[in-house]
Amino acid sequence: MISRFSVLLLFVPALVMLSLSVNEVYAEQAALRAGAAIIDITPEPGVSLDGVISKNGPVTGVHDRIYSRALVLDDGNTRVAICVNDLCMVERSYFDRAKQIVFEKTGLPVNRMLMTSTHTHAAPRVPYGRASEQDDVYYQALIQKMAEAIITAEQNLAPAQIAWGSFDAGRYAACRRFLAEKGSVSLNPFGVAGEQIKSVSGRSKQIIQPAADIDPQCSILSVQHADGTPLAVLGNMSIHYCGGYRKGEISADYFGVYAKYLAEKLKSNGSHPPFVGMLSNGTSGNVGAVMKQDKRKYQPFEWIDESGKQFAEQTIKVLAQLQYQRKVPVEMVEREIELAIRKPDEERLAWAQEILANPKQKTVHPWSKIYATEAVELNKYPATETIKLQAIRIGDLGIASLPCEVFTETGLAIKAGSPFGATFSMELANGSSGYLPTPTQHALGGYETWPARSSYLEIEAETKIRQTALELLRELHN
Repeated sequence: MISRFSVLLLFVPALVMLSLSVNEVYAEQAALRAGAAIIDITPEPGVSLDGVISKNGPVTGVHDRIYSRALVLDDGNTRVAICVNDLCMVERSYFDRAKQIVFEKTGLPVNRMLMTSTHTHAAPRVPYGRASEQDDVYYQALIQKMAEAIITAEQNLAPAQIAWGSFDAGRYAACRRFLAEKGSVSLNPFGVAGEQIKSVSGRSKQIIQPAADIDPQCSILSVQHADGTPLAVLGNMSIHYCGGYRKGEISADYFGVYAKYLAEKLKSNGSHPPFVGMLSNGTSGNVGAVMKQDKRKYQPFEWIDESGKQFAEQTIKVLAQLQYQRKVPVEMVEREIELAIRKPDEERLAWAQEILANPKQKTVHPWSKIYATEAVELNKYPATETIKLQAIRIGDLGIASLPCEVFTETGLAIKAGSPFGATFSMELANGSSGYLPTPTQHALGGYETWPARSSYLEIEAETKIRQTALELLRELHN
């Protein structure tokens, strides 16, 4: 009879060999190389600007220029690119075309590129709903420039070292969806009662509390040249945007101020390409900026400038404490999933047609005509949409990319369920598939849940997307 001790002895040599094999893999792994680049994507006057409510329209001036920023990492086995763009959002087909150009010119596979938008509302939405010929010219140039950012970053590849960390930035963020007393919320644009959410403004006696938590963590990925010279910093924070714009003026919002301030403070010496700072949007579909830290009224763009610099200053403090690594595994996976679209039924279409046929009639909600138009437009959509999800591993850091305006609950759940020591997510990545409320938030209502081109995926979409993102992270970790 074979004893348990004998069986254990049989396995010991195999375990030793496995351990040696794993150690040899890490010992033989090439040192990290990295490259970064920044390309100007500022549109000319006349190009359609997304704007906030009541402040859309064509570009009339430039407060600060907007850019496409790219970071390329190569561990000797895998090369990946992350491209952060100062745009409101970008439809998947435009990102796909830019990736194809990169592949054709460099050979970098399209499934090794993550492209995302910051969601500044003082920049173009690509494409804009009523695109002009001038818009189309800009979009075609934009595709080339986004590709150029990655191509240039790859050309700048050089020996590098990398580290990551975070700091608490919770005082800058607040949930912008508020839970209200039952029966206190007026009819929605479709004439349906029973919702419990007041969105954006919380100045009501019927407000009970914010409808969700925020994610206070600002994550940082720092890359240096082998000699310790700063190469790039990629930040990630879950705040929708700051706003406080002047109509018609281009701005990268606080994302751009953050990047510019870091570039001023972390200048590379003349022997290296310019340092590139970038700030990506986390999961902020239901989180806005706290703009009154000292209870005074800010001038246009003032809080954008102040908050961006404050974020950058805190980032610099964290950078001084990081321990850099020369050898880390870099891996990336992606998966497409098909989701149903909440198309209007016959009753909703009949309602929309009646509203639009009588534009002067009084409606139950100020936005009823808008959502009647949205119902007609949504009816033109296919029954399903295929979206792309990605995950990147950089050592013990995991990054998930999601193509929607993702609620913070989802980002927090991904962080909690991730097998990595540190994790963050980027929203509006590789496409723009509307708001992504959780099923619970769908039940509470609010404009982020109302069927429209801004919110059209099935109610269970969040569950499926979150589960897939975690599966991808676990796949990389294993």
